[in-house]
Amino acid sequence: MHFGIQNIIFIVVLIAAFALFGRSFSKIWRNIKLGKDKDRSDRSGERWALMTRVAFGQSKMVKRRAVAGFFHVVIYAGFLLINIEVAEILIDGIFGTHRLFAEPLGGLYDVAINFFEILAVLVIIACLVFLYRRNVSVVPRFKDLTGWAKKDGNNILIIELVLMTALLLLGAVEANLPDAKAGPWLVSGMLAPIFSGFSVESLHIMERVFWWAHILGILAFLNYLPYSKHFHIILAFPNVWYSKLEPKGQFTNMESVKKEVELMMDPNADPFAAPPEGVEAAAPERFGAKDVMDLDWVQLMNSYACTECGRCTDSCPANITGKKLSPRKIMMDTRDRLEEVGKNIDANNGEFKEDGKTLIDDYISREELWACTTCNACTVACPVNIDPLSIIMDMRRYLVMEESAANQALNGMMSNVENNGAPWAYPAADRGNWINEA
Repeated sequence: MHFGIQNIIFIVVLIAAFALFGRSFSKIWRNIKLGKDKDRSDRSGERWALMTRVAFGQSKMVKRRAVAGFFHVVIYAGFLLINIEVAEILIDGIFGTHRLFAEPLGGLYDVAINFFEILAVLVIIACLVFLYRRNVSVVPRFKDLTGWAKKDGNNILIIELVLMTALLLLGAVEANLPDAKAGPWLVSGMLAPIFSGFSVESLHIMERVFWWAHILGILAFLNYLPYSKHFHIILAFPNVWYSKLEPKGQFTNMESVKKEVELMMDPNADPFAAPPEGVEAAAPERFGAKDVMDLDWVQLMNSYACTECGRCTDSCPANITGKKLSPRKIMMDTRDRLEEVGKNIDANNGEFKEDGKTLIDDYISREELWACTTCNACTVACPVNIDPLSIIMDMRRYLVMEESAANQALNGMMSNVENNGAPWAYPAADRGNWINEA
């Protein structure tokens, strides 16, 4: 163990990195909690099983798209397992040790590092495949990703390439050091000849350079996540845990409307009764959702958990037939509006000041909302159980119940129900006439 100025610098950098991440994470969590309260703590056993299978086990990633799913699982496994080696690097950086686990683990350590290096190579291959799919062959569901959305996806893949390369080069340099505590290993041993002509002093310098490059890259990546769609790496697990467990076609009743109906059905109820003494009458809530604050916190978390993979849009029958609707865009627009609201709050000392914008119209058009067939294809396709349909339905509720702005077909149906007691434009006496048709 050798504790010196380098370790002090490392500790300072580590604390600063985690402090910055904590600050960014707290703002995102603050934004999510701007949503209405929703209790999703029931059936915990089912939720843990679902999270283990879908989020941890990546069970939905390989459905229908086996190749893309396989390479994503490789990157995901690399992210999880190589972090075990990162834990050793963090300990070494804090306490001034080097390859702390090598001696106590012995041969098992070599087996683990060999496995990590093979995994690192697979991650590099997967990143190259994804870069090709995004920028050369251009998979159809990525064609409408432009600007930051496209750049962000490329940034993450390039960062992964740099991190994995630095890890392998670190091992390759160590393979040439006479005082190396472990190795050489399978992949880095094959790269070792690259550095065979350097002096021991130069090798020690390069070892430090690659060591710092790897760990600083990881800390930079950590602080990039809150500004990236790849924040789903963190939120995917709670997002799946808080999934809707009811049948997908089952919609929720609005509590305020339900109470009004119950009041109407109770012959003993007085609809004009004043609230009990000492209890103030609650201000009526908005029906449906006009802006992000009208959504619940699970829906807002959904927007941050979106991977922008486009599987939802690729499965959407409305989108496939040329309609304007894109479930991916619904989630991205919700997150963009929520980010804008968060910045407004930050700029006004913790208070939101009206900015003349809303989620409906300024971000999501009415044409998009009415194009949805409520088939739930998007919710089935999502690899992290995001529910775009619930957001669409809440905004539709607002349009119908607050603005009386249903589309023409729906207005016609509701008029028929009111006048004829059924969705069809025929009086009750004529409904059986089809029996007599030739």
